[in-house]
Amino acid sequence: MSAANAEAAAPVLLERLGDGVARITLNRPAQRNAMNRAARVALLNALDECTRPGAGVNVIVLTGSGPAFCAGVDLKEVAKEQDDPAAGNLDSRRASWRAVQDELAKHPAVVIAAVNGFALGGGLTLINAADLAVVDEDAQLGMPEIGFGLYPALAGPATQLRVSRKRAAWLVLTADRIDGRTAVEWGLANLAVPADRVAAEALSLARRVAGYDATGLRWSKRALWTVPEHISGWSRALDYGEDVGARIRAEADATQRGLEGFASGTRNPGQGSAP
Repeated sequence: MSAANAEAAAPVLLERLGDGVARITLNRPAQRNAMNRAARVALLNALDECTRPGAGVNVIVLTGSGPAFCAGVDLKEVAKEQDDPAAGNLDSRRASWRAVQDELAKHPAVVIAAVNGFALGGGLTLINAADLAVVDEDAQLGMPEIGFGLYPALAGPATQLRVSRKRAAWLVLTADRIDGRTAVEWGLANLAVPADRVAAEALSLARRVAGYDATGLRWSKRALWTVPEHISGWSRALDYGEDVGARIRAEADATQRGLEGFASGTRNPGQGSAP
């Protein structure tokens, strides 16, 4: 098999784009990027590659090839595993998919989902596990699990943590899909753009975010996952915020340099000029 054919057959592609940015592409377009075991392992391996010493990856763009972002887990493989115990175990499959979500959440790099086409079930979970999301305005997001007599074990809770109860209930109980514009309105995504602009907008956002100090980004991502999911009380949350600030200042000099620059008249992003 040629190198080009081998890459085409790989279930996940990793590209290092420079300036602290990498792109991971789910690469099973004929299956609408449904995640079988091989794809899940490949995705975990790609995430690991982005943490290797010297990788220098501060932001990861996660996207899909072809007409879909991710159609969830590979139900054909699930059916095979249920019919043939020797082929696998449903519990281990779920654990593996759960491991992917946990890895995205705890990964030191900021993850931006660039959502093209369908994002169903496990695909919606991936969006929820990402830190930011740019979506095709006509993308279709949903949870079809109730049609199989199931509660969406990962997409359900992940969505319930991010939207109001009634909106989560609509997705869980009707199996209806929402488009990218509605996903932004409901708070499941940050930006909805025409399909032909998703990749460029996500990459532009990635390069902008990656331009900030790596230590600040890493701790800020950790704080965004900690409050309010683990810390919800006002005083504890503010104490935690002050602790994060102290840890950043102890690990890097970006804050001091920013303050010195501001004092000398340099305008930092999001600020006016010093008086």
